[in-house]
Amino acid sequence: MLDPGEIARFRDRCSALMGALLDELARTPDVARTFPEVEDALGWPRRRLASVLGGVSHLRHFEFGGRRPYRFTGDRDSDSGRWEIWMDATQAAALDAADAD
Repeated sequence: MLDPGEIARFRDRCSALMGALLDELARTPDVARTFPEVEDALGWPRRRLASVLGGVSHLRHFEFGGRRPYRFTGDRDSDSGRWEIWMDATQAAALDAADAD
C-alpha cells in the first residue's frame, strides 16, 4: 500500500493499537525490526503485535484487498531469522501527511 489517501483511510479505520503500531513503524522508516523489538519500543507484552495484526486482518482483506501500509520479511528470508516488520519511507511519509490533515 503506497497511496497516501488509502493509508490515511486505513489509519482512520483501524484500532488505536494498530494506529500506535503504524506510528512506531513510521518513526524509523526502512528499518526492519523483529516483533519483540517493536513490542519493546511500544511497551507491549510479547505476542501483542501478532494479535493486533490478526485483529486488523478482516479490515485489510475486505476493505483494502489484503494490502498493508507496512512490510514483512519472513523468518526464512530475514537477517535475524525471525519475522521482521517495517514501513518504507513512502508509506511513512504518507502516514505523516495523513496525521497532519
